[in-house]
Amino acid sequence: MARKQFKVSRQMLFTWFMLTGFIFLISPQSLISQFHFAFARIFSWPLGVGRSISLSAQMPQSHAEQFKQAEARYQNHIANLEFELQEVQQKLEKLTQMRQRRPLEGAKLILSDIIMSNFDGTHNELIINRGFDDGLAVGQFVLGNNSVIGIVSEVSSRTARVKLITDGTSNMVVKVEGQKLVRLMQGVGNNRAKIGLVKAKINLGSKIFTEKKPGYLDSPMIIGSVTGCLKDDDNPLLWNIMVSPACEIERLTDVAIMIMNPND
Repeated sequence: MARKQFKVSRQMLFTWFMLTGFIFLISPQSLISQFHFAFARIFSWPLGVGRSISLSAQMPQSHAEQFKQAEARYQNHIANLEFELQEVQQKLEKLTQMRQRRPLEGAKLILSDIIMSNFDGTHNELIINRGFDDGLAVGQFVLGNNSVIGIVSEVSSRTARVKLITDGTSNMVVKVEGQKLVRLMQGVGNNRAKIGLVKAKINLGSKIFTEKKPGYLDSPMIIGSVTGCLKDDDNPLLWNIMVSPACEIERLTDVAIMIMNPND
């Protein structure tokens, strides 16, 4: 006797799925949770295999990405070192040029970057990124473009303050080119200094030099030039000599500090 085949129509399948969904909808939450756990236990192995295959497919990409990031870090590190080497070479060239132009026996030049400048009225100063850890001390002469621009006025471990020759509290002993005149030059702000109460008029453009100072400067160095001669208001027979720095201090990005008789 032939076995009768049982066929399930699409409409019947749809009715069963709808009925099953309705049963889950009205069933208690505890029963649904138990069904979820049972489903997870039954199909844990095939699900685990699928997850492992997915992770293994992602692993090569992850390693490649890590290698790419590491390579980028090394390339950036090399670029930083190359740029730092270029800056060191440029500073070495500057120091070499300064020593060729002016031999400094028993002196050491420390090149420093300017990290802050102040040209507010009569208050003219610089903050530099060198300090007593580098051998700096109060009173040392500071050079810009081979000319004296100021003196170290305050020092911390890694920074220092430079009082410029144009600062209102700056006083420096100077001498005039071609003359025996030695006078005190005072800063007056606005990128100028003044030699007061001079008996004779000084020619415009005459060079002004700092007088040597034992322990700080072994021979005179240029500091500026005469840009004006004005009769004193209270003493018409005397002149006030106006002096401008020998370099454009406001355009400087670095300076050199002169250390006489360094320990090292």
